[in-house]
Amino acid sequence: MRSHLLNHHPEKLREDMRSKIQSGQKTIKEAFTASLPNNSARAQEITRCIGEYIAKDLRPFSVVDNEGFKKLVNMLEPKYKIPSRPQFSQTILPALYKETRAKVAQSLKQAECISITTDGWTSRATQSYVTITAHAMTSEWEIKTFVLQTRVLFESHTGHNIGEVLKFAVSEWELDMIYNNHQGIAVVTDNARDMGVAVKEAGLSPHVKCFAHTFNLASQAGLKVNRVSRLLGRVRRVAAFFHRSSTATAVLTSKQQMLNLPVHKLIMDVVTRWNSSLDMIERYLEQQQAIASALLSSEVRSNACKIDTLDTADIVDAEDIVKLLTPLKKATTVLCDESRPTISLIMPLKHMIQVSMAPCDVNSNTISQMKAAILNDLADRYQGEQAEFLYEISVLDPRFRALPHLNNSERDEIFNRLKLKATHMQNQNPSEEESAAPGSHEHVAGHSKTDLPQKAHAVGGVSPPSKKTALEDLLGDSFSQGDSRTQHTAQIDADLDLYRKETSISLMACPLEWWKDNAQRYPLLSTLAKSYLSVPATSVPSERVFSVAGDIVNAQRSQLLPDNVDMLIFLKRKPVSV
Repeated sequence: MRSHLLNHHPEKLREDMRSKIQSGQKTIKEAFTASLPNNSARAQEITRCIGEYIAKDLRPFSVVDNEGFKKLVNMLEPKYKIPSRPQFSQTILPALYKETRAKVAQSLKQAECISITTDGWTSRATQSYVTITAHAMTSEWEIKTFVLQTRVLFESHTGHNIGEVLKFAVSEWELDMIYNNHQGIAVVTDNARDMGVAVKEAGLSPHVKCFAHTFNLASQAGLKVNRVSRLLGRVRRVAAFFHRSSTATAVLTSKQQMLNLPVHKLIMDVVTRWNSSLDMIERYLEQQQAIASALLSSEVRSNACKIDTLDTADIVDAEDIVKLLTPLKKATTVLCDESRPTISLIMPLKHMIQVSMAPCDVNSNTISQMKAAILNDLADRYQGEQAEFLYEISVLDPRFRALPHLNNSERDEIFNRLKLKATHMQNQNPSEEESAAPGSHEHVAGHSKTDLPQKAHAVGGVSPPSKKTALEDLLGDSFSQGDSRTQHTAQIDADLDLYRKETSISLMACPLEWWKDNAQRYPLLSTLAKSYLSVPATSVPSERVFSVAGDIVNAQRSQLLPDNVDMLIFLKRKPVSV
């Protein structure tokens, strides 16, 4: 039709085109090539997805200017125009952060109990940061982990300065408004003295020393035994030689294939990670035949004249070291689970280590010295009040309530302390307990926030207390209250006796699931358990932040503002449910 009009009626075609232009109607070509409006639902969804991609994969904002990225987006949606880098860094990501932060804050307000972990780290751009994570126990007995903030610390890492960061974080996130029963907000840090000062400065308690860091210190003490240190140095030189030489690496690979060994690279240890030294020894033992063969080959021999392999005695010691430290490595892995309670593992694992490190006649001199060094380092860890606190947590974990390594009097003492705490908690909230009839323990089990003022309870729909009768007014203090307290004490005794007689659950079972099913049977104990079991055993959640975030602030991205670092890490580590 267009061809006919063009050839026979050109004036009609021109008149038709003028009328379309005047009416604002788009041509077919214009309609198919028009850009998506920035405020359209499609464009906003694509922009949001790009923002989430930048945060989740910790990509630099400059990625939106990359030619390959532009080509990919254009192929997927030709009509979409990518916003500029400043728009993402100043508008889009901050809006996404604000939205997600509000959801996290709401989750924290709904939590029954909260504890935090903190740790400091230095980026490749030599900027110091302090990361704080929160661990919240929900009413459904689920532990949720949030990265609250990663803030730059321009001052030195003194206890006072870190304490100020902690205080500000608690205030900013209103954690001090979330009551954890009789206990405050538990804090888990490494064993550094400055961290102890910081926690005191912030007024937080209890303070739990990271068990993984304690493991690390004890294991490092064992690895510093002279004989072991020299053995590690020889293995480290062999690994470093193959890491430096591409020729040696190629020869090693060919020898591995000839000997039907796994084609694995040798591992170099990291001084601050004891388990990396264990991994280095294990890999050497796995590849010792290939290593010896490669070092004797003509291509490598001339450059490896100063490299000494391990002799028979060294190999025996290396194998014994692996056997000694493998249980500790397994324990470290268990402690890093963020979905299940781990703090209840501290005392049982400490006992396991002490038993495995006991002197034995069949041990070599090297292993005996390692055991002595590890035991000596552990001797002063988790003593006094902190040991009492951790034992209370262990007995509230239905996997470990029996504590068979303790004698009867020690177990009785632990349960007596729990009785006192449960009684104290009940006396603080007598109206709550008295109103909790059988079948309504769900309210009691979640009363972590019952320390709120009475006015807040009234707003929540609780009826005001009825007026006392004349008899209650005259004799109530002498009889009713005493009888009530006696009944409550007897009930607590009965609950503790019944709980102690329960069969311990499997080590593979989840203690939170058990408590969820049995909370109504033990209303006061379940409240204590919910408060205690929400505390992690390690500060690994904070360490994981900077183990995955190092690249975001390396020298290439050194111009990234500290606020943007905080924002991107927060968005990357947000829970799936938020």
